[in-house]
Amino acid sequence: MKKLRFSLLLLNLEEYYFEQHTANHILCEGRQNERKIRGSLKICSKSVIFEPDETFQPIIKIPLRDCIKIEKQGDNGANTLFAKTRNGRISLVFSQVYFIKEDNVVAPYKIERGKMQYVFELDIAGKVEDVVETLLQLHRASCLDKLGDQTAMITAILQSRLARTSFDKNRFQSLSEILKMECKAEMVTPLVTNPGHVCITDTNLYFQPLNGYPKPVVQITLQDVRRIYKRRHGLMPLGLEVFCTEDDLCSDIYLKFYDSQDRDELYFYIATYLENHITEHTAESYMLQWQRGHISNYQYLLHLNNLADRSCNDLSQYPVFPWIINDYFSAELDLSNPETFRDLSKPIGALNKERLERLLIRYQEMPEPKFMYGSHYSSPGYVLFYLVRIAPEHMLCLQNGRFDHADRMFNSVAETWKNCLDGATDFKELIPEFYGDDFSFLVNSLKLDLGKRQGGKMVDDVQLPPWASGPKDFLQKSKEALESNYVSEHLHEWIDLIFGYKQKGNEAIGAHNIFHPLTYEGGVDLNSIEDPDEKVAMLTQILEFGQTPKQLFAIPHPRRITPKIKSLSQPSSQSASLADSPVSPGEESFEDLTEESRTLAWNNITKLKLHESYKIHKEAITGIAVSYNGSSVFTTSQDSTLKMFSKESKTLQRSISFSNMALSSCLVLPGDNTVISSSWDNNIYFYSIAFGRRQDTLMGHDDAVSKISWYNNRLYSASWDSTVKVWSCVPLEITGTKRHHFELLAELEHDVSVDTISLNSASTLLVSGTKEGIVNIWDLTTATMLHQISCHSGTVYNAAFSPDSRHVLSTGEDGCLKVIDVQTGMLISSMTSEHPQRCFLWDGNCVLAGSQSGELLVWDLIEARISERIQGHTGAVTSIWMNEQCSSIITGGEDRQIMFWKLQY
Repeated sequence: MKKLRFSLLLLNLEEYYFEQHTANHILCEGRQNERKIRGSLKICSKSVIFEPDETFQPIIKIPLRDCIKIEKQGDNGANTLFAKTRNGRISLVFSQVYFIKEDNVVAPYKIERGKMQYVFELDIAGKVEDVVETLLQLHRASCLDKLGDQTAMITAILQSRLARTSFDKNRFQSLSEILKMECKAEMVTPLVTNPGHVCITDTNLYFQPLNGYPKPVVQITLQDVRRIYKRRHGLMPLGLEVFCTEDDLCSDIYLKFYDSQDRDELYFYIATYLENHITEHTAESYMLQWQRGHISNYQYLLHLNNLADRSCNDLSQYPVFPWIINDYFSAELDLSNPETFRDLSKPIGALNKERLERLLIRYQEMPEPKFMYGSHYSSPGYVLFYLVRIAPEHMLCLQNGRFDHADRMFNSVAETWKNCLDGATDFKELIPEFYGDDFSFLVNSLKLDLGKRQGGKMVDDVQLPPWASGPKDFLQKSKEALESNYVSEHLHEWIDLIFGYKQKGNEAIGAHNIFHPLTYEGGVDLNSIEDPDEKVAMLTQILEFGQTPKQLFAIPHPRRITPKIKSLSQPSSQSASLADSPVSPGEESFEDLTEESRTLAWNNITKLKLHESYKIHKEAITGIAVSYNGSSVFTTSQDSTLKMFSKESKTLQRSISFSNMALSSCLVLPGDNTVISSSWDNNIYFYSIAFGRRQDTLMGHDDAVSKISWYNNRLYSASWDSTVKVWSCVPLEITGTKRHHFELLAELEHDVSVDTISLNSASTLLVSGTKEGIVNIWDLTTATMLHQISCHSGTVYNAAFSPDSRHVLSTGEDGCLKVIDVQTGMLISSMTSEHPQRCFLWDGNCVLAGSQSGELLVWDLIEARISERIQGHTGAVTSIWMNEQCSSIITGGEDRQIMFWKLQY
């Protein structure tokens, strides 16, 4: 099959390819030595292109604005003798022509100037008049004085053509397909767009190009789609990009619509289909995966680029990656030395102190709107600077048929880095290819003639640093640098600059990260510009200059969790008595074994089996605690009783009532001598197990006590009186019994009722949840609030720290599960369930939650999905406890039962 040399890249920017006709180019027309060159005539919005069948012949491109006369051969009355034989001929008289790909070599275009005439003969003579009429119409558009008028007229011609055609339903894969919607759109590829018709059915997405190029129809099976993104295209919310892979750089199709309503409707159809098949990821959910080490730095940056409107199909918004390495001169690359790396907390323009000082002087003297850098860190020119060896036709398209000057080419990695550090106007970052697997962009495998440098050396392969043995090794070492510990610890600083809170405003000024106002989303409202010329000029300037990514984060981005110190903390639980208990010296030698047991248990948490159940209360169970020796289970209930149940004899041993009000929670103190219960009667009761009686009553609140926690002789109590109080509870020997001396150490004030609290493993942080859906994180060393996050609509049912104290998980009346980064207070993940999750346990990655429905649900936080549903109570699961090895679980519910569960693996 003949390989087509024609490409949409032969068109000018913003030009359309309308139709093609099989034709001959007539040489020496009307003479004895007349000959014909067979090929295809392409009618485009600003030019006529002839592609000869013979690949050694150059492709001919004639700009319509340079045409002097366009006519059907014989229209002027001359040559009537030959009119019949020539009635399929079109004559073009023009002043300039381009010759492209002569001998099938990609090279700068050759230009010939001067008055010339070319004659083309169509195979189907009957189409000549229509073609001539189209060319004359497009010629008139090209010759209009104002660029805006030209654009408007060409757009009108295009829309008229689209309106006269529709999607060919014969292209459907199946006769049973049900049409959902059809509309006009353009398929976007780098530097070019191709108009046509989009059609979506119940099983497929189709695009049919108006010109049938590069194939009659593009088809994507909805079942294969993995991700979809709404895109800004030309600063307008008109783009939609579809991926059939999870991690690939390039998409399967990028569509630009003429109406945002069409775009949104198509997005809705695909999103609705996907909802039943895959989970849509947000920046926050990817952040959680990245923080916990489930995706690499490279993958995370790719996902952030995607979410910030960056696409490989749009060179003005190409994915941006950071320069990582600072050393391109050593023989060995030392990734253990911090000096090897670029400072990721600063933009490129601020890395060189002397250059920065000069830029700051200019900035201070500049009138408003001020900006520090006259060029951007990502633009079409910069992308093709790096990729010219594999995308030469893109470079020729962007630069009107020319390559850049040889000395300005991407000749050397070290030279390019040096220029980014020292150059007056060079602030460019890198592209993903520097951290990928395909090194072809570093090698001149096409043997392109890219020019000769000043020293006489031809531009060929990219010169690599001494530490790289070749291009493959260079990429491998660059990848290792990107995934190194140093970068993992500092990448969040660069994310703050490019995608985060230092992108705009005062934080950007403080970080010396201010670019031209037109590069920012919302920097200009194109719809408010009435002059078509000004609008086209403004859009062209913005697209060529480069655009800042969409801002994804408005507060500091959390750091990655790097595996330097192994966490020895325990899983947080709703009962808190386990998580807050210190480890005695005798247990330390078993720590590794226990940690291994926990990991094994959480990996198999879906294999939970009900062992036995007992109905021991008259109303809903509110709290569960287990003695440290494991023999006794204590439960509290809304029936106002504290019950003591023997695990060995399976019998109820004691039932204690302190008042006629509901009890809300309980815990066992170290030593197994005392149980503490909190009550709706505003009191906290200390019960002596050994003496079988109430030891103490702490009357510490003005309303119901909702939750208590304990750590190292300190009691933490939450109440509906809008406070959390911290008490010192020192045991005193009084007449042979241990009583307690209470001292109020701190009072953490809230605006409304507090319904739940939990401590981190070291008892340095406390999380509280209120009836109005607010989650607060407190620093207990200073009794100050670190973060206040509005998480839920309605009551927060439960909140707990991850074992490493990096995250807080909360569940609420609204049915949502929310993950918060403790360092920054950023909400980094949100999931919704059909029913509220009343209580839970979690290990940082996986959640075992007790649902309002009575089920136990296993949630995979990283994948943001429910991985197992386990039938349990009839009515809500209201309380849950887990032993230290995570092998035994007890739940309590509204059905008044306690259930004993075992892991079976």
